[in-house]
Amino acid sequence: MRALALGLAWAGLVSASPSPQVDDALILSDALPPRLQDFGLLVDGKTPAPGVVPYHLNTPLFSDYAEKFRFMHLPKGKKAKATGDGLLDFPVGTVLIKSFGYPADMRSPEKDLRILETRLLIHRASGWVALPYVWNADGTEATLKRAGQRMDVSWTHLDGQTRTISYAVPNANQCKGCHVSGTAMTPIGPKVRNLDDGHQLQALAQAGLLSGKTQAVRPMPVWDKPESGSVALRARAYLDVNCGHCHNKAGPADTSGLWLDWDQPADTNLGIGKRPTAAGRGSVGLDFAIKPGDPAASYLVARMASTEPGIAMPELSRSMTHEEGVALVSQWVREMK
Repeated sequence: MRALALGLAWAGLVSASPSPQVDDALILSDALPPRLQDFGLLVDGKTPAPGVVPYHLNTPLFSDYAEKFRFMHLPKGKKAKATGDGLLDFPVGTVLIKSFGYPADMRSPEKDLRILETRLLIHRASGWVALPYVWNADGTEATLKRAGQRMDVSWTHLDGQTRTISYAVPNANQCKGCHVSGTAMTPIGPKVRNLDDGHQLQALAQAGLLSGKTQAVRPMPVWDKPESGSVALRARAYLDVNCGHCHNKAGPADTSGLWLDWDQPADTNLGIGKRPTAAGRGSVGLDFAIKPGDPAASYLVARMASTEPGIAMPELSRSMTHEEGVALVSQWVREMK
């Protein structure tokens, strides 16, 4: 949708007047600035300052249909390193930036867009730090909200119907709930396989921001574009992005034995014929995480479709059912032999 704007930004032509200056010293410090503007990273919630570049993911995390704008800033003279098809190795001083917003009408996503929050992941010497900033009503200032915040949001959806949610800005502990590997906080989105769209990695390399191998072993498809991959591959990409950061051998849900990351073989740990590991509401009375050929009898699908606390999965980042995502995973299960 924003290919032209992204291309101009890669060329260094997207700017505003006057342009803010990125404060690398503040980024590297231990400070928790009360204003997002103190960093000098963005002109507004969706326009990068010079030295900040946009990126996109082939398959993004679902967050209640929010529009997202992703950017990265690397310290001058430093590069991210690609090793295999997993997460890029970012140098200390990197900032990953993600703004969330809603248009008044999803059928015209570029019009009347309200940015609600901007989340930063800052790579400091002590590790990664997550800071959520909430924008005021007129979009002129964003303030730090480490305790999170709720906001009522309404929009006209693609079907022409009005939808209203209580949008949740995560608190610091909730950020850790997803952005953790072992005991350390880490980014989860910018993996080589999910950045490899045929030109984005090459553009990063040409801009002097990326080193190492830039060809993914198996690029992830775009979950909602059939031409990008089979139903099975697109469903696996969707599960990896929406579930795999927790459901993996080193993630917070490792004890479940249900591992939904991209590299997981199609076996019991992927959920195929897998029975619940513990009694409780999580299985919603069903015997298998995935019962091949029968999505209605698969509790993985049932939990994706639910919005009930204690049953709904993922637990964070959504208050609505992602109908299209459930439909894709259901189709994958239905086609299993």
